[in-house]
Amino acid sequence: MSHLVRRLATLVSVPALMLGLVSTTATAAPATTKFPTRIELPNGFQPEGIAIARGTAYFGSRATGDIYAADLKSGRGKVISPGPGTGSLGMKIDRYGRLFVAGAGGGNGRVIDTRTGEVLKSYTFTTSPPTFVNDVILGKDAAYFTDSQQPVLYKVPFGRHGSLPATAQTLPLSGDYQHVAGVNNANGISLTPDGRGLIIVQSATGFLFRVDPQTGVTQRVDIGDALMTAGDGLLLIGRTLYVVQNRLNQIAVITLNKSGSKGTVVRTITSTDFDVPTTAAAFGNRLYLPNARFTTPPEPTTPYWVTAVRR
Repeated sequence: MSHLVRRLATLVSVPALMLGLVSTTATAAPATTKFPTRIELPNGFQPEGIAIARGTAYFGSRATGDIYAADLKSGRGKVISPGPGTGSLGMKIDRYGRLFVAGAGGGNGRVIDTRTGEVLKSYTFTTSPPTFVNDVILGKDAAYFTDSQQPVLYKVPFGRHGSLPATAQTLPLSGDYQHVAGVNNANGISLTPDGRGLIIVQSATGFLFRVDPQTGVTQRVDIGDALMTAGDGLLLIGRTLYVVQNRLNQIAVITLNKSGSKGTVVRTITSTDFDVPTTAAAFGNRLYLPNARFTTPPEPTTPYWVTAVRR
């Protein structure tokens, strides 16, 4: 392994899980008691996704696709990569410091070098509307993207030493998952606690589904009578799944079994500072959530911010 790869590998701690998948969980961090619980973003930015590595949070603009990086301790930040003019939604960082970004209505995804802002690779997943590439999760062997308007996942398989392929694959969803035309379907995505599968939330129905990453066959996750209404971003830490319920201004906390086929809602997290939070990333003992403010008309002067809560 080269010195450069070793250095990049320290950017994110990605704990290995069994049988081929890796969970992107909480970033190792010092105590955050002196860190601000609110970080201001640029006016008019319209944030949606968040990813955190080594005390820096990355946000995508659903308006322009710009990527903004902010220091969690000082709150200061800047745009590190200009967008393509279409939205940047869910995002994750791998151990090489590469930011994987879901491309919303552009039907695409891209991979950005967080050190330079350079776009390392772009993927056109579909040119057939409607499409809304909403979120992404990283496994050991591939990245998986959801599409809220099509009953598929998009898979970007990794090559040797994490090399990126020229093209992506499409994985049709089957089984319990039923696509509903004209509404928001598959949204947030995570891994299962045992690393064998994927979990997606269907925003319109509030259902969670376990997905076989090889076949696309889905099974509804048994969480009793609970519904993840307005479910958006998912974050898995150990066997705890955090489900951001955007328009409800809350996070549902679910304890899952190892396979991710069954779970129990144990509590909810709320904050008076929430204004339609969309997704979450962890740092230390906190969750950080951008407030998309979907119910507020977006103007160039509209304020946006990030809220931190204890997890």
